[in-house]
Amino acid sequence: PGLVHSTRQDTMSAPGPGLGRGPKQRDSKMRIRAFPMSMDEKYVNDIWQLLKNAIQEIQKKNNSGLSFEELYRNAYNMVLHKQGERLYTGLKEVVREHLVEKVRVDVVQSLHNNFLEALNIAWADHQTAMVMIRDILMYMDRVYVQQAHVGNVYDMGLILFRDEVVRSDPVREHLTATLLSMVACERKGEIVDRGAVKSACQMLMVLGVDEANHRSVYESDFERTFLKETAEFYQMESQRLLAENSASVYVLKVDVRIKEEAERAHHYLDPSTEEPVTRVVEQELISKHLHTVVEMENSGVVHMLKHERLGDLACTYTLFGRVKDGLQAIIACMSKHLREVGLAEVKEDATEAAAGGKNAITFIQSLLDLRDKYGRFLKEAFQGDVMFSRAIASDFEFFVNQNSKSPEYLSLYIDNKLKKGPQSVIVCLFAAMLLLAMLMSILIVKSERELLILHMSSVAVSLPGCACIMNGFICGLCLLVGRARC
Repeated sequence: PGLVHSTRQDTMSAPGPGLGRGPKQRDSKMRIRAFPMSMDEKYVNDIWQLLKNAIQEIQKKNNSGLSFEELYRNAYNMVLHKQGERLYTGLKEVVREHLVEKVRVDVVQSLHNNFLEALNIAWADHQTAMVMIRDILMYMDRVYVQQAHVGNVYDMGLILFRDEVVRSDPVREHLTATLLSMVACERKGEIVDRGAVKSACQMLMVLGVDEANHRSVYESDFERTFLKETAEFYQMESQRLLAENSASVYVLKVDVRIKEEAERAHHYLDPSTEEPVTRVVEQELISKHLHTVVEMENSGVVHMLKHERLGDLACTYTLFGRVKDGLQAIIACMSKHLREVGLAEVKEDATEAAAGGKNAITFIQSLLDLRDKYGRFLKEAFQGDVMFSRAIASDFEFFVNQNSKSPEYLSLYIDNKLKKGPQSVIVCLFAAMLLLAMLMSILIVKSERELLILHMSSVAVSLPGCACIMNGFICGLCLLVGRARC
């Protein structure tokens, strides 16, 4: 259209002398006719009616007999002739009418009979229909939608489904209640349709298409209430678990609950819910009961330390490490117990005082055994945590300094071991060094360090066969004290 071939006959100019008049010749030229920029109103109405009928057939799933190529051309012509606004507003009304008069009615009727299944089917059908409609109106999306700064065809359909179906009364409230009820049932051990819950949650995520925060619909219509009810559930659950279980069993069950909630969020809620729901569970089951669990009689941290329950200590360390001040609660309890045990080891009773002090061998060996025990706790239960290491060192410093004879006892201990034979020298020194390294860092008073060196020098003199090893040992002490030895 617009290209017309026109034939025009022209007479040649007068002939020159000696020539007769020549015959007439045909001159053919192509002229371009301007494309009409307006359409007859009746023609526009006919095209729109044809498109409207096609859209309604798509919504009814009767699209097999439609010619999508012809429909595309008609939509193209409307936009080309400046009828994009009419096509867009007309489409919006057709989609809204279908959602209000058909889809919403069907969903409401299913409120008490397979509601979630009916809503998910309606949502899937609507998405499929909007994809087909978008394909027909692709030219409008590319031209009119961009010029008019309105939402594209597919997004417009999603927004209408959200406003006219999902957020209509009573669908919105019933959807939230249904999802929460299914989660609650699963927490009690019942089997629920995870696929239906997942589809509904995915729908809510998609329906935030026109918001700056695409999670806004999911958050306001489900997640906020879900997190609130989760907190209430675990508030009661924590009381029940504490009343029925020991500390070690409580820790194990809390760990299971946290993993269940994370798995639930990951598999059929939106994965972005995993972090906030985990924080809620940690707050209700751990943070609010730190001291209750740690100090639980006959099963808390002190019980675990006394009975060397390394596995239980490791589980408690890992779980409490998830929350603020969790590890500090364990450290405080451990330090209090360690200081009590250490003081009992170093303090002299009346009988020992009358006898001139404690038995040096027993005194040092008990400290070495205690150091080995807590070294094992540090390595196998507390993952070598620096905070725990510092706390243990500080506790040893506290109770070792309560007995001013500690340096003397150490030198006597080494003296006794070395007198048993040279074969025990290396083993003896290695064991003593574990405690010695600590003593040299915690014996703040220089005179106490000097006293330790003095005692060790006397040991070296009395054991000439071990002089080489002992002199090297004493030189190390001198370096720690900060003086040279000739």
